[in-house]
Amino acid sequence: MSEAALEEISVLSAIYCEAGEFEVLSHSETGITIIIQTSARRTTDLEINLRFVFDLPPSYPSCLPNLSISSQGLTRAQCKTLRDKVLEKANIHLSEPMIHELILWTQQHFNNFIEVPETSVLDVQQPPSVDVVTDEGIWTMLLHLDHMRAKNKYIKTVEKWATDLELCGRLMFMGKIILILLQGDRSSIKEYLVLQKTCKVDVDSSGKKCKERMIRILWESRLPKEKKRFSAFEVKEYSSMLGLQTEFETAGLKTVFTEFVQTLF
Repeated sequence: MSEAALEEISVLSAIYCEAGEFEVLSHSETGITIIIQTSARRTTDLEINLRFVFDLPPSYPSCLPNLSISSQGLTRAQCKTLRDKVLEKANIHLSEPMIHELILWTQQHFNNFIEVPETSVLDVQQPPSVDVVTDEGIWTMLLHLDHMRAKNKYIKTVEKWATDLELCGRLMFMGKIILILLQGDRSSIKEYLVLQKTCKVDVDSSGKKCKERMIRILWESRLPKEKKRFSAFEVKEYSSMLGLQTEFETAGLKTVFTEFVQTLF
């Protein structure tokens, strides 16, 4: 990451310093993903909570960030409309730190986009989205969980999230090793990570509900067009390492198993 990008992230962590406002979701060779949770006011004086997930490629800010916006107070169509408008604005700020400016702009112009009937927004011919190139195709991500105390509830929650976000893949158990392999749109995978880190999905040693604090991203990459993706999301338990290895090899991920999974044993 550029020095400008790292400095911007440091500044953002100072601006959004209240509990739950700012989080670095992941930091790897493919970039940095951050979450900013804030709110905007509708004309009815109702506060709408907004969750921004900025995926910053290594060359940011020389290229645009990938962005997803979610809110329990808006429909998915409204969130998409808002996201598209923010990315149009981002194009003006190319090559300069822009995240805080984009959030302020969203709050200031929020009602201009949200109050418009969704049908009229969709009927208008829009220019191509500025982030089409960076998020095209199917992505694959491999996650490692340290443990599951409330296993049955945890599994049902993971299955629901995968279904809601139209993700395929595997939740895999091999002895004490727990892996989640996800395939789908990159924005949906990022949304999954947000849910995984911000929702109370498990219980602690005293039986109280708690958030997942010990999840690791082992690997992620765009799925080559010639490779076939999973057809569904399934939960599987393996009695031997050979069975787990075969699962990865069948999916065309032999190298991923060798480099990232074997080292866990």
